[in-house]
Amino acid sequence: MRNKTQNALIILGLSVSTFLIVGITIVAIVNIQGKLSGTYRELGQVLSTTLATESADILNSLPESEQNGALKNRAVSILSGNKDIAFLEYFDKDGNLKYSSSDDFAERAKNKGEPNTLISSPILYSNPETGEVTTVGSVNLGLSNDAIHTVSKATKNSLFIIIFITWSIYIIAILLNSYLITRELNILRSGVRRISTGDFGYKIPSSTANGEIKELFDAFNDMSARLHQYEEKNVDKLTMERNKFETVLMSIANGVVVCDNFDTVVLVNNAAKKMLAVENEDIVNTKLQQFCDTNGQLCFKEKIEQFKDTPLDDMEKKPLEFNIEIDKTVLKAFMSPMLAKSQEYAGYIIVLIDVTREVEVDKLKNSFISNVSHELRTPVTVLRTYIDTLYNHADNFDAETKVEFLNVINTEAARLHKMVNDILDFSRLEAKDVKLHKEPVAITNLIEAAVQSVEVLAKEKNITFSIIKEPDLPEVTLNVDSIDSVLRNLLSNAIKYSNNGGKIKVRAEVAKDNRYVEVSVEDNGMGIAPEYQKKVFDRFFRVENATHTIKGTGLGLHLVKVAIEQHHQGEVFVHSQLGEGSTFGFRIPFVPQPAEEEYPTGNSPVEAV
Repeated sequence: MRNKTQNALIILGLSVSTFLIVGITIVAIVNIQGKLSGTYRELGQVLSTTLATESADILNSLPESEQNGALKNRAVSILSGNKDIAFLEYFDKDGNLKYSSSDDFAERAKNKGEPNTLISSPILYSNPETGEVTTVGSVNLGLSNDAIHTVSKATKNSLFIIIFITWSIYIIAILLNSYLITRELNILRSGVRRISTGDFGYKIPSSTANGEIKELFDAFNDMSARLHQYEEKNVDKLTMERNKFETVLMSIANGVVVCDNFDTVVLVNNAAKKMLAVENEDIVNTKLQQFCDTNGQLCFKEKIEQFKDTPLDDMEKKPLEFNIEIDKTVLKAFMSPMLAKSQEYAGYIIVLIDVTREVEVDKLKNSFISNVSHELRTPVTVLRTYIDTLYNHADNFDAETKVEFLNVINTEAARLHKMVNDILDFSRLEAKDVKLHKEPVAITNLIEAAVQSVEVLAKEKNITFSIIKEPDLPEVTLNVDSIDSVLRNLLSNAIKYSNNGGKIKVRAEVAKDNRYVEVSVEDNGMGIAPEYQKKVFDRFFRVENATHTIKGTGLGLHLVKVAIEQHHQGEVFVHSQLGEGSTFGFRIPFVPQPAEEEYPTGNSPVEAV
């Protein structure tokens, strides 16, 4: 834009200058021609007067018969020596033509009727005796104006040459001046670009500049030197602050994606790259709207459009919240605007939080509520039915039938009691302020007692137990009620998932790390698929068989994990193969670390603080 304006001004200046020079030249030529014509006419008048005087002497001194010859000779002499005279004519006092040069100089006289300049002078005779002046004739002199044309042409050519030279010098001066100014401006612009790229300390050579340009160059060099000094003093500090910021950002556990005002990703931390399953070069400097989830859907595009359609004040108060799924990982995203210090909108930040676990827990909770509702409804329905029957029709049944009804009622009540206890134990053991009273106990005694308590269930499926215990096992410091609950859960599960007529092996031995005792329960049931083995101890998780006939709340094994790992500083484990059975067990230290405060045991296996 600046170059176009500059060129337009130069062209305008040249045009105005050219018009002025041409106008002045035309006026000068007109004035010169006017003065030249006047001078030429005056010269012709002098010549005509001189001829008239000479002719007066000829007419007075010669007889009339000789006068014409004398005038002719004089005219021929004059015309032969001067080409500017077109013709010459002599007349007597009566106006009769005495001589005309037309006869002798026909070529010159061809334009006699229209001479360029015609001058007529009277021929006067002065009587020497009386002094009287009388007119004896006249002379007509015709000038061809050749001298005027020659001089005028030469003058015009000279003026035009001078004008052309002057105009050329003027143009060259303007162009040279423009070039010098443009060159200096280009040098300055180049220096500014060097500074803008961070080349602080760059100097413009100012030795060839003059005047204000030199002062401008010197000011620029001074500014560049000061910036270089400032850079040297602050670059380390700025670099350290930037590295600190990037380190903090990269260390944040939650994912962070920063986009500019054009939706281009400018920064992404390690957590976000891991959550989105991308590398740095795959996402940085790309449009976030083009990012696809595992289903090939543009998971950010619609939300970004919604974000931009929402007033900025609303987004500041409440960030946009939504979920996306990447390779079965559920991410909760919070999108909020990014503002500069001047409160100008500069882009937006997306914070990503992995909520896969929470989503799975929510699903498990929903499944748990559904299962518990179903499980509770069944024994309650059975209890109500049998109790109502006995209450209203007891007289119609014999003693054996009544005993059978009471046995069913007792079984269903026990089942209902176990489910309620599982739920209560879950809520108690999960509490953070719970401590268990521990005391040295022979763990083999607990194992034998637990096996006896579930033998009734085992007989229903014709299942037998074998207890394998290492001799002389040291006592273990533990909470009796809690470990008893753990053993009952493992044994009841083994019975539940074993085939009829199966055999369950219970082992108690010193672990490879002799600080621990290891207890395991092995069945020959249906087994557990490898993909489920890591989840069997999770809350609410249940592995059902093909016909879904085995019921439960999904809390038993989780309570085992909490009791062993959280309250006894131990470890649970499982080994299983489909169709061959499973082995569940735990390891706990013989003497726990003395970091827990002891509380007296009570009726419940858990005492709240």
